[in-house]
Amino acid sequence: MPLKSFNPYTASRRFLTVLDKREITKPTPEKSLLEPKKRTGGRNNHGEITVWHRGGGHKRQYRRVDFRRDKIGIPARVAAVEYDPNRSANLALLHYADGEKRYILHPVGLEVGMTVLAGEGADILPGNALPLRLIPPGTQVHNLELYPGKGGQLVRAAGAAAQLLSKEGDVALVKLPSGEVRKFSVECMATIGQVGNLDHENISYGKAGRSRWRGIRPTVRGVAMNPVDHPHGGGEGRVKGNHPQTPWGEPTLGARTRRRKPSDRLIVQRRK
Repeated sequence: MPLKSFNPYTASRRFLTVLDKREITKPTPEKSLLEPKKRTGGRNNHGEITVWHRGGGHKRQYRRVDFRRDKIGIPARVAAVEYDPNRSANLALLHYADGEKRYILHPVGLEVGMTVLAGEGADILPGNALPLRLIPPGTQVHNLELYPGKGGQLVRAAGAAAQLLSKEGDVALVKLPSGEVRKFSVECMATIGQVGNLDHENISYGKAGRSRWRGIRPTVRGVAMNPVDHPHGGGEGRVKGNHPQTPWGEPTLGARTRRRKPSDRLIVQRRK
């Protein structure tokens, strides 16, 4: 979707851009697929803030999205393309031949009126879901399962696409959007194509209030704090010599903090 800009009749309008939602064909969500979404404000079950800079924002309802694609062999017609406030991608509303309705992530090239299918009989077309063993090498995929049957967990953001590089035995090599090359079971399901809403990364919020509408609160710099609140705090003027740290002393700004995991053996090439 292309971006829209505005005449700068206020200071905040000068840099503000929004998506032109001509792809959206249905302005209201499917009521049968909605769930209430409770907001935490970044707090855990003790009321302590564990994720900073969250709170406020517009009320949202959760759309149940089919990440498993387990309606095998049942064709579905694309009834509408809808906006989802909970993710960067848009959603496609599917009407299945047996009467069920489901949402999937809307890929590039999937239009209203088209038919999608999941399972072994599906063609290599956008929106169709197949196990990796049936997808030819070089194909772009999204909504990729980490483990067979668990549902798609990877490559779900707007504009994202992974590439199937090769298959050997029961192992497939996939290059993820980060550049990481990783081993997957050939039984893992993936959806053909690239996730839509490509211009999402080019949006300029234009003003601080637009971040607040999304539930994002301001970030205070560590050097503006007192020493009791942050390792960067205090001093008459700015002080050099302190390595970039979190408020709890963990290294940050590029320092590697990823712990070793059993799944590291599945990584063939690191993203860096």
